[in-house]
Amino acid sequence: MEIVIRSAAQNDYDLLLPLFRQVHEFHVSVRPDLYKENTAPVERGFFESQLADEKQHVFVAAEGDELVGFVVTQQEAITENSFVNARKVLVINSLCVAEAHRKKGIGVQLMHHVFDLGRRLQVNSIELGVSEENAAAIEFYKSLGMTTKSRRMEIPLE
Repeated sequence: MEIVIRSAAQNDYDLLLPLFRQVHEFHVSVRPDLYKENTAPVERGFFESQLADEKQHVFVAAEGDELVGFVVTQQEAITENSFVNARKVLVINSLCVAEAHRKKGIGVQLMHHVFDLGRRLQVNSIELGVSEENAAAIEFYKSLGMTTKSRRMEIPLE
């Protein structure tokens, strides 16, 4: 069956909730010190606020009536100052393909949709954060031509 990438709608929330859980459960599993278990990691009101925000773009990958993936992006403007140049960035806040549908090109389709959006918005770059624990995601992003821009490090004091 064909995959259709489209903008998310309010009535997609219940179908997306299992995918939101999948992303959150991964984060809980690798960083339980930061993330707490939660059956609704994205609340309906928050989801609806994302859809209403003109700077955020939520896309779903649909296979018939089933949602098999999503991507959430947000436009950001960096103001020029004495330290940095002005830039427009499209940040990917979350990307997920249902486990049963991985390795079928759905993630690539979602990312290419985001790349096309970035071109239409005339942003300077598309950026995202990825957990060092998520080797598969890092390799996926590298396969699309993305490179490491910076690395955030920590030392737990507890």
